[in-house]
Amino acid sequence: MEKDKKKTTPKPVDQNKILSKPRIFFGILFLVFSVVAALSFISYLMNWKSDQSQAGTMLDKTIKSSNIFGKIGDWLGNIFIFESIGIAAFLVAFLFFVFGMMILKKNYFKPWKTIGHSLFFICWLPIFMGALTKGDGVLSGVYGFQIMDFLNAVIGSAGLWMVILVSMGLYFILEFNLRPSSIKAKLSDLNDSTIGRVKGMMPRSEENFEADEELEEQAHQDAPNVTVTEMNPQQEVLHKEIETIKTPNQTSFEENEEKTTVTLSPAASTAEKPNVPKNDDIDFKVEVAKTIDIIDESDRKSQELVDKHGYYDHRLELAKFQMPTIDLLRDYGNEEISVNKEELEENKNKIVGLLKNFNVGISEIKATIGPTVTLYEIVPEAGIRVASIKKLQDDIALNLSALGIRIIAPMPGKGTIGIEVPRKNPSMVSMRSVIASQKFQNSDMDLPVVFGKTISNEIFMADLAKMPHLLMAGATGQGKSVGINAILTSLLYKKHPSELKFVMVDPKKVELSLYSKIERHYLAKLPDGEDAIITDTHKVINTLNSLCIEMDQRYDLLKNAFCKNIKEYNKKFSERKLNPENGHRYLPYIVLVVDEFADLIMTAGKEVELPIARLAQLARAVGIHLIVATQRPSVNVITGMIKANFPARAAFRVISSVDSRTILDSPGADQLIGKGDMLYFNGNEIMRLQCAFVDTPEVEKIAEFIGEQKGYASAFMLPEYSTEENTSTASAFDPNEKDVLFEDAARILVSTQQGSTSMLQRQLKLGYNRAGRIMDQLEASGVVGGFNGAKAREVLISDLNSLEQFLEELRK
Repeated sequence: MEKDKKKTTPKPVDQNKILSKPRIFFGILFLVFSVVAALSFISYLMNWKSDQSQAGTMLDKTIKSSNIFGKIGDWLGNIFIFESIGIAAFLVAFLFFVFGMMILKKNYFKPWKTIGHSLFFICWLPIFMGALTKGDGVLSGVYGFQIMDFLNAVIGSAGLWMVILVSMGLYFILEFNLRPSSIKAKLSDLNDSTIGRVKGMMPRSEENFEADEELEEQAHQDAPNVTVTEMNPQQEVLHKEIETIKTPNQTSFEENEEKTTVTLSPAASTAEKPNVPKNDDIDFKVEVAKTIDIIDESDRKSQELVDKHGYYDHRLELAKFQMPTIDLLRDYGNEEISVNKEELEENKNKIVGLLKNFNVGISEIKATIGPTVTLYEIVPEAGIRVASIKKLQDDIALNLSALGIRIIAPMPGKGTIGIEVPRKNPSMVSMRSVIASQKFQNSDMDLPVVFGKTISNEIFMADLAKMPHLLMAGATGQGKSVGINAILTSLLYKKHPSELKFVMVDPKKVELSLYSKIERHYLAKLPDGEDAIITDTHKVINTLNSLCIEMDQRYDLLKNAFCKNIKEYNKKFSERKLNPENGHRYLPYIVLVVDEFADLIMTAGKEVELPIARLAQLARAVGIHLIVATQRPSVNVITGMIKANFPARAAFRVISSVDSRTILDSPGADQLIGKGDMLYFNGNEIMRLQCAFVDTPEVEKIAEFIGEQKGYASAFMLPEYSTEENTSTASAFDPNEKDVLFEDAARILVSTQQGSTSMLQRQLKLGYNRAGRIMDQLEASGVVGGFNGAKAREVLISDLNSLEQFLEELRK
């Protein structure tokens, strides 16, 4: 098996090598052209009169060219020198040389600065040569002569030279910083350094020495005797330096004088400090130490790599990948909200009348129309209790003859009470309309998810990276699967395949199968997995544990890189501060999507719940996020451990108020009207939304559009996870140690002729570990064959009669 896999596994294609071939070709082509053009220009200038007459006779074999590159050289010289920019044509050849070096990534020049200087001289050098030669010869070209002639006619010869000299002067002033202050400072520095060097090298004469002695003696006589009163640490250091910088002559001189102590007071100015004896034999300089930026060696190397190769671009492997276009989504026509004034007025009168019957006075009422729901905000009169209005929810629903009435008392951030009433003619919210919105297109979120529209008709978006995990619930047919498709579509329209990977778990086998076409672009799977869409419970457990391994590996990478989260890590990697040879790599976001969580809990129990809870607790910082959906939000499915780590919840219509409290910790989801009507809880407040509708054919078009493009060699490989079934060996079977359900399991496998551990879990309602041990015993006893990768084990006993005889022998 392993040898066959090695033979059939395709070798990964090195995209950098493929991309480097045309880059080298075009780089060399530019360099060759620059050399040919420069030599052609030189040859043309030497024989320009004869070459000019031969430029239009390229097909005439009887006429020979004097240019080093023949008639091609004549043609190049005539086009670039005579008919264009004259001697400035050499700058064109130089620019081709610069472009060639840039393509070959030999950055010997600063590209933009070089191009800017070259363009300046290409514009002004022909005009200067035209004014200098007055149009004689070819040094100015037609361009230089025409501009010179025009300026000469308009502003005269003096004005022409003034324009040329001013432009040239401004260029040199700006380029070399030739301002008077800077020139003076440079000359002053040069003068000081020169004088210091000369003075240090000059020998001292006797007269100068005697004069210096007299000055020093006078200074000491004038200075009073002062006692040291206070010195700070810096002054003490300076004082010690002054005491140590003395020549033997100074020492003898001071022995005949009274001892004088210098006081360095913190408040004293420089002018008030006593003179310190000087000796011109010593070149004494005082410099203020400058702050030196200590650059780490790794930072220096990373900066060199960035200067040479630029920032690391994770999109280069699929550089030609095109994001899905908006045309793939269906246009459902006009989605504007129609205002039915009669309906609004009728509902308003019913609400006011009902509340009045229950002695609830209203001072103000206002309506906000959404796609499917109209929000009536009321301001009760003073003295009215909020709880008294909240109790009237069923009465208001009865009076309005409507389902889905929800009372929000009070409205968060407002001094009003909200009553949500479904519209008789709701409006469509299509996926196309929300994807095409400026809010989504201009979003800078890490993982933008657009759910739909609020009851005030505003597009609602959230960042999955900040949720950081989402728990979804809803009864069958209420829009839960459409909500998952809307989330996945949002991410596919915004993230490149190198930035995002999906791990999809679909126990129902039909909901997420549409995304199998994007396996080589966006999906992740185990190394031994055949299908990236996981449907087998056994593989789900392995995949969840593999994700835990991936999470631990990512935390190790972040620790070694001294980063707190995936954004900081990827930023460092893009800046080439992390070495791939040390195991570092660009980390894409990973989104785990589980479509039916209740089925997994029912068949695997704690084996699924524990890794899910661990990922929910820890995986946020390393870019692993979870979207878990279920039809049955009961307490044995959505346990306290799960809820504690899923602060973001999305609830579609559920059957009972108990289910609503399980998913949202409050009622309301049981009052929704279905068809995408949902409540979103972000940990602070509950918002009512109309989920955007994306149909199955639209998802198929998006998947086909992505799948038809060039992808990676395979899906993103998760770390290998070794299970008991993978590592177990058929040991000697001991009938006395067999499981009590051994015989029942054998009958199930023989009757179905399928050696599947997950089937034993479902049929016998076992956890994975116990089902795996029973399968090992069946293998050891000879009922089933060995582990066969993704396929079911072979059943070695053909019928139940043979099995009963076999079991009878084991009992003996």
